[in-house]
Amino acid sequence: GLFGNRNVSETMTQNTQPLPKHIRFLFGGLSGMAATLFVQPLDLVKNRMQLSGEGGKVREHRTSFHAIAKIMRNEGFFGVYTGLSAGLLRQATYTTTRLGIYQMLFDKFTSADGTPPSFIKKALLGITAGGIGAFVGTPAEISLIRMTADGRLPVNERRNYSSVFNALHRIVREEGVLTLWRGCGPTVVRAMVVNAAQLASYSQAKQFLLSFDSFSDNIVCHFCAS
Repeated sequence: GLFGNRNVSETMTQNTQPLPKHIRFLFGGLSGMAATLFVQPLDLVKNRMQLSGEGGKVREHRTSFHAIAKIMRNEGFFGVYTGLSAGLLRQATYTTTRLGIYQMLFDKFTSADGTPPSFIKKALLGITAGGIGAFVGTPAEISLIRMTADGRLPVNERRNYSSVFNALHRIVREEGVLTLWRGCGPTVVRAMVVNAAQLASYSQAKQFLLSFDSFSDNIVCHFCAS
């Protein structure tokens, strides 16, 4: 009885130990990659619609549904997943980096008594994590934009990248390595703003919810905070 209770207590203590930092990085990247499997068609449609009517041409797509139908008709059912490998690499680089760095900084700036950083500090941590993540993820972002836009070009002008790695290799070979970070400045600034708002507000909402006895640090709390 006594020894059994002690073993249960020790087991519970072991189970509540924080995850290693590399596991946090891994989980962050895997969650982003899993989400990409669902949102990639929407990302492709977004890029195609933003480019529709470029250079004063007639708009190719009237609505999102029209764009999806046209893409599937012209490029096949799996046409909506064009650029998936680039989308997965983007999440593996950008999301893994930003979430991992944010959590590491969050832990570092949490006081010894467990008091989390203030909202302003959380926002600054988000800015830092977002900026670094965007810099790391820009090559995959460039590849993603090119691969999703390729199908709207005339056949003789298409790049026809076979995968994100083929895209990265050809961009470096044909245009130079610095092309991988073309447009990096605006991408980094955007990510800094987005992550300052997104990560800080999420952390603050989670902290607020945990102040109530009805919430514990579990998936329900994370969902509500999100």
